[in-house]
Amino acid sequence: MRIRKAVIPAAGLGVRFLPATKALPKEMIPIVDTPTIQYIIQEAVDSGIEDILIITGRDKKPIEDHFDKSVALEEHLKEKGKTGELEMLHRISDMAQIFYVRQQEPRGLGHAVYCARRFVGDEPFAVLLGDDIVRSEVPCLKQLMDLYDEVQATVIGVQEVPPADVSKYGILDAEPVRENVYRVRDLVEKPAPEEAPSRLAIMGRYIIEPAVFDILARTKPGAGGEIQLTDALRELAGPGEMYGLVFQGRRYDVGDKLGYLKATVEFALARPDLAGQFRSYLETLVRERRGS
Repeated sequence: MRIRKAVIPAAGLGVRFLPATKALPKEMIPIVDTPTIQYIIQEAVDSGIEDILIITGRDKKPIEDHFDKSVALEEHLKEKGKTGELEMLHRISDMAQIFYVRQQEPRGLGHAVYCARRFVGDEPFAVLLGDDIVRSEVPCLKQLMDLYDEVQATVIGVQEVPPADVSKYGILDAEPVRENVYRVRDLVEKPAPEEAPSRLAIMGRYIIEPAVFDILARTKPGAGGEIQLTDALRELAGPGEMYGLVFQGRRYDVGDKLGYLKATVEFALARPDLAGQFRSYLETLVRERRGS
């Protein structure tokens, strides 16, 4: 079955980016001049997704406003003859068919995904977490969708991490099928380095079978008193097949301050309108710091 729908959980409080997130959803913090969630939606659109559901929470209205039309702003740009900016706004409001549902209380990622059950229905669906942005020739989600077309089973996007970092992630216990493809036996949430079954870390991209909703409905709160998606995926992996794909591309953890700064610098250096001057500035800054 073809993957047509994507779910983007965006109900988190963004505590790691306080004070910026006191009044601004963390998903709207820009990388250069583009909100992080727009990169995620663009990846879904570029992968062929038709319908997108964003799981929101209280104080997340700026996300809806961003992807809606802004009549007053569009009229202003039209009057000023700013056709480039006007076309950009049209591309944003027309980029996808976007729906919203509110997670009324913060009960974890598993509960956020469960909120999408009526939107998804009985078909497999994609989940994209907003803290992970991937730059790649083939969109990261499309890579997962291509493997799903082959295996017709849940697919999890993973990348290898250093041993010291395995305790930060959900880790796969898996056996290799071929290069970059693994059959999942189990999922271990944030294991100690000496107990980790591998260094294959879950990186915020999933294609999930709809049977997960029945599992989530009876999943008890786990770590942090929240309903964990990983717990439901562990049960889903039991009776059926589940695969891990080491996707190609550079991944940025923009939910982490250092990861966010790396993304900002590298995305700016990839921009034709900024790269030359920005690179010159960075080179000058490095020389000055070395000389001080």
